[in-house]
Amino acid sequence: MSGRVIVVGSVNIDLVARVPHLPHPGETVTGGSYDQHHGGKGGNQAVAAARLRRPTLLIGAVGDDAFESEARRALVMERVDVSMVASMPGQATGVALILVDANGENQIVVIPGANGAIEKGYARECLGRLGRLTGDVVLLCNEVPLHVVREALICARAAGATTILNPAPATGIDRSVFALADIITPNRNELSMLLHTEARRTGRRTDASQEAPARARLLLDPGPEGPGVGKAVIVTLGAAGVLVLERTGAGLDRAVARPRDAGGFPAAAAPASGAEAASTPVAETTAPTGAAAGEAEGVRMWEVPGERVSTLDSTGAGDAFNGALAAAIAEGRPLVEAVHRAVSAGALATTHVGAREGMPTALELEEFLATR
Repeated sequence: MSGRVIVVGSVNIDLVARVPHLPHPGETVTGGSYDQHHGGKGGNQAVAAARLRRPTLLIGAVGDDAFESEARRALVMERVDVSMVASMPGQATGVALILVDANGENQIVVIPGANGAIEKGYARECLGRLGRLTGDVVLLCNEVPLHVVREALICARAAGATTILNPAPATGIDRSVFALADIITPNRNELSMLLHTEARRTGRRTDASQEAPARARLLLDPGPEGPGVGKAVIVTLGAAGVLVLERTGAGLDRAVARPRDAGGFPAAAAPASGAEAASTPVAETTAPTGAAAGEAEGVRMWEVPGERVSTLDSTGAGDAFNGALAAAIAEGRPLVEAVHRAVSAGALATTHVGAREGMPTALELEEFLATR
């Protein structure tokens, strides 16, 4: 399989202030510097995939303001197809207000503008015009209306694409949405929010003290409102790397059994690259303690440790990870290798200032992997 990456998501202009420290509520922080960058999770993830030499198309929207032509031009220069980026009359192009402290930590406020005005019919129309999507990967974030995300997932699945949902932000996402994805990629906070949303809706309580594998497993298992994620849950853990739970027989990877550690889960996988990553051994696990027997489908759990780099700005790391993951899967790489490449791309992104500016090129990523 070797296909395209189709991103359904947001296009923003990022207004970035670098400050000595992030303000507490009610605090005014003086000093620092200001920059303007191109952003939006959709735009960033599209650029991340395009820089890795995958044919990439973005479905989204910009306003009819001064930022419109600038936002389009920036994407075109990165070889992203913007033919399905609509111009919304009377709307402003989305804006993100970003604070970054001296350690690279950030706080972000997003004003959706045109991103929030997209109708679900537009996503359906665009994906319909593309025809069969077998071999393609459709990547979605939640910076466009949730009904657009849901409709795009339905249409992409029906057309034969592999679907990846980056639940960022996780606000409002429930099982009727994430169960439509083949792969979901929450961070720790987003995983907690997804489970909290389900608990509030259904009364299905979760133990916040549970380890991440048991909590992530709840997204794979059927819940009170229906089935779980189709194939894999990938929890990003920042500098610690990622945790992957993959249904056995999902068709995303080949695997051989490996010993469990004392805690009942496989020991962390060593970093791997290239062909070695494709054969990294993983283990089949069973349902977490307390799960109903009928829900206990076989699941492989494995980890990829984070890469040690000199971090300057963590703003675009998640977008680099998701774009690189989508690109690798669209290239036909097995999931273990795709995740390792995505972890490396996310790490590389933090070594540059600015979200989109930090997305690594194919050459940069290959050179980095060659040193591992």
